[in-house]
Amino acid sequence: MSQRAEALAFRLEAGAAMLAELAEQLTDTEWNTRVRDGRTVGVIVHHVASMYPIEIDAAKTIASGKPFVGVGWDVIAEINANHARENKNTGKAEAIALLKRNAHDAAAAIRKFTDEELDTAAPFSLSFDAPMTAQFVIEDHAMRHSFHHLARIKDVLPRVRAVAA
Repeated sequence: MSQRAEALAFRLEAGAAMLAELAEQLTDTEWNTRVRDGRTVGVIVHHVASMYPIEIDAAKTIASGKPFVGVGWDVIAEINANHARENKNTGKAEAIALLKRNAHDAAAAIRKFTDEELDTAAPFSLSFDAPMTAQFVIEDHAMRHSFHHLARIKDVLPRVRAVAA
């Protein structure tokens, strides 16, 4: 097994675990709080979980030397909006279970990457068709995703908790 792949998988699992731990502690009010982009905390936790398989598939595409094309940030915005509408009533237990399961599966998939695959670069449409490595795609999307949203959630919690106090 690649030591780099193991390190990437470990970091993905750590981020998902931190997000799950925070989510488990949230009150119903906090779970239903809207963050900067208008989605609720609960929808965002479910969103992170739902994106892992897609993000790993993107990395696998790049690792195979094929370009990842046709998905720009406008498509991502549409996917996110549709997800928010379809999952607006997602329960906490369901979302956390999905987060844990999909993070575990994503980490297992990352562990299968070889160093050569991690170093393979191909055009990546979310980076304006710049040739990006599979490792970059893993780091900037699957691995970073939970940390990104965890920070946004933590940003709104003090205000919610101040109002509740």
